[in-house]
Amino acid sequence: MPLELRPVLNRIKRAQGQLGGVLRMVEEGRDLESVVQQLKAVGGALDRAGFALVALDLRRSLAEGEELDDERLAEIERLVLSLA
Repeated sequence: MPLELRPVLNRIKRAQGQLGGVLRMVEEGRDLESVVQQLKAVGGALDRAGFALVALDLRRSLAEGEELDDERLAEIERLVLSLA
């Protein structure tokens, strides 16, 4: 595993733990507002992990001197917008 992926993996694992907490909240019949708030937090954590992955790939491309043509830039833009 590349070292730069470790923070992303940690973020995803944290979100996985949060999601487990949300499942317990639902099973315990916790109030709707609390459950939705935690779901929103999990979604945000996963979105940030996605942004970090896109940024890592972009940095790798630039470091390797890869040409970022219009098609590649459109793909990156599509990925970023899908997370927003």
